[in-house]
Amino acid sequence: QVQLVESGGGLVQPGGSLRLSCAASGSIFSDYAMGWYRQAPGKPRDFVARISSGSSSNYADSVKGRFTISRDNAKNTVYLQMNSLKPEDTAVYYCHARKTYFLVDYDYWGQGTQVTVSS
Repeated sequence: QVQLVESGGGLVQPGGSLRLSCAASGSIFSDYAMGWYRQAPGKPRDFVARISSGSSSNYADSVKGRFTISRDNAKNTVYLQMNSLKPEDTAVYYCHARKTYFLVDYDYWGQGTQVTVSS
């Protein structure tokens, strides 16, 4: 079992920056691939970024070059640095953890943190 707690959301003007954090507890953090997803009102939850246990990362096309995902295994925390924010980045951002064990995926979600980009 993994418990995930996000923080760092808020209101920011277009072009601004925010850094989201996700603190994990309850299991061996370094065993998990970590990711961020987001959900805008009336829309499905979409992939944003992912970082593997080996720290390789990939991003949705809509955030490439603007967002950076990183992890600190010593602190059991994954981060999402968001720069050059746009109004369309407004959403609830969710932290995700996945461990694959004997071909079975074990998925965990945080409660979400609101990001609002508006002038």
